[in-house]
Order: sequence, then C-alpha cells, then structure tokens
Amino acid sequence: MDTLAVVLQQPEMLAVTRLGLSAPGEADVVVDVTFSGISTGTEKLLWSGRMPPFPGMGYPLVPGYESVGRVVQAGTASGLHEGDQVFVPGANCFGPVRGLFGGAARRLVVPGRRVVTVAESLGERAVLLALAATAYHAVSGGGRRAQIVPPDLIVGHGVLGRLMARLNVAAGQKNTVVWEMNPDRAQGAEGYTVLHPDDDPRRDYHAIYDASGDAGILDSLIARLAPGGEIVLAGFYADRLSFSFPMAFMREAQIRAAAEWQRPDLLAVKTLVEEGVLSLDGLITHHEEAAQADHAYRTAFGDAACLKMVLDWRHAA
Repeated sequence: MDTLAVVLQQPEMLAVTRLGLSAPGEADVVVDVTFSGISTGTEKLLWSGRMPPFPGMGYPLVPGYESVGRVVQAGTASGLHEGDQVFVPGANCFGPVRGLFGGAARRLVVPGRRVVTVAESLGERAVLLALAATAYHAVSGGGRRAQIVPPDLIVGHGVLGRLMARLNVAAGQKNTVVWEMNPDRAQGAEGYTVLHPDDDPRRDYHAIYDASGDAGILDSLIARLAPGGEIVLAGFYADRLSFSFPMAFMREAQIRAAAEWQRPDLLAVKTLVEEGVLSLDGLITHHEEAAQADHAYRTAFGDAACLKMVLDWRHAA
C-alpha cells in the first residue's frame, strides 16, 4: 500500500508526497483519514527547525498527531472493526521517512491499541481530542499528584488555553482569568474572563497555567503569584527557561512541568466530550484541502486569527 502524506523535507520546505506504507500486522488497523489538525506548538517547531532534540527527530518527516478517520482494515488482534470511526494520535508507518508524529496522511497503518473510537457526531472536531487530553493532563496532574490546584489564571487564549478554561468551568471553578495580548484572540470566552495582562492588577494567583510557550515569561508570572503559589508549564518551549531567584524566593514559588498526555487522559476527555460536559465547538477556524497543505501550514503558523487549521483528506487521491 501507499498513501499521500505531508512531508517536511527540511525546515519550511513541505510537500504532499506519495509514500509507501508498512504492511499491517494482526494487531494493526488501516485507517483512511478524513481530517487532520495542524498543531501551532510542536508542529510549528518542526516547521521552523527549532524543535529541541527529541526521540525520532530528523528530516524528512511526516508531522501530525491530530487525525480522525475510518478503519478500512482491522487485524484480528486489533480490537477494532472495519467501519469504526477513530482518533489517531500519529503513526510511524512510512519506512525510511520518519513519522514525527506521522498523522498527516490520507492512509495510516497503526496499532489498534493506539487509536480510540469516537462518536460519528464529532466529525472534524475529533481532531481536537489531543489538545483536550493535553489540557486535561495539565489540570489533573495525570494522576501522579495527590492534590492539584486548579488554575485561577491561564496564560494564552489559543485552543489549549480555551480548553483548560472550559475544563475549569465544567468543574465548577469560579472567576477563572485568561490573559491574552492579541485582541483578535480575546473573544469567545464561555464562563470565564479574558484580560490583557496590563489590565489585570492581581498579584495573588494561587495557580498560573501557562499555555503561551514563551520561554521568557517566568519572571512576570512569578510576580503575580500568591505566597506558595504554583506555575504550571503547559506549553511546549523551544528555548531554555530561566527566572530571577529573589522574587521566586520571596514567593516560595513552585514550578511544575506538565508532561505529555497519556491514554487515560484521552479516554477521560473523550467521555467528557461525548457526554456534553466539555464542548469542542468554535475552536476550528480554518480549513484547507490536503493538496493545499503548504498554504495551510503557513496560515496556521502566521495568521493570528487561526486557532485551529484542519486539513481535509476526503478528496485526496
């Protein structure tokens, strides 16, 4: 088998190319992708060549970990069936071309244990499950901490920031504040408040969750903490993070890095979404045919009005 796939030949050089696919085994499924999302965090770093050293890193590569499609072939040990609609968090099935993260292709071969079935009603919104799982992992601690302080301040009103805020609202948390400096992104709050940081006088936040990916932001966040407060690094940072010690010392600040989401996080948010507790509405703002992937990636990374770009693979030959 082969497939059309987005291939980053090198930084800022992208093409939709036909690649050979690994033969599926008994534990694998073959998925025809209908939609895939473009991440403005990790994929932007791959695009720009600024991704820090990472297992499997190198070019050429197939990006993408936000794909939804339909199972067209299911191995007897895969646990799935032909016709199932599934979310695929990436694949590594392109032979010598790296799959990092390998989801931006028309057809994928992937172990059945990696995918999850999703409701038909979700449609393209299912591509957002990876970011929803990232948000859930950050605010829940991934089950690794006995006590988590929910965010009373979230930095960044992109998709990840919005999802953390929506999870806060769904959990009954009151008075959540989100900082956003770009007026184009300040709209769309649902049960929380969006402010420019210059318009926020508070310096007593107990838990600040940063979704900005700005490696130089720590000093300004530490200055806004209450004594003993916590900063959670929920973005992905290309540069080394540092901070001035005296302010952190006076605040007795805590800093926690939120790790990559795990399968239990994905299953948890899938349930929240399918039961109507967590909404994914209004987060996908842009669409392109897969054949126009180069333009789509440039728009996703360069247009501040683009919250989430989705590639449509349904008409790809």
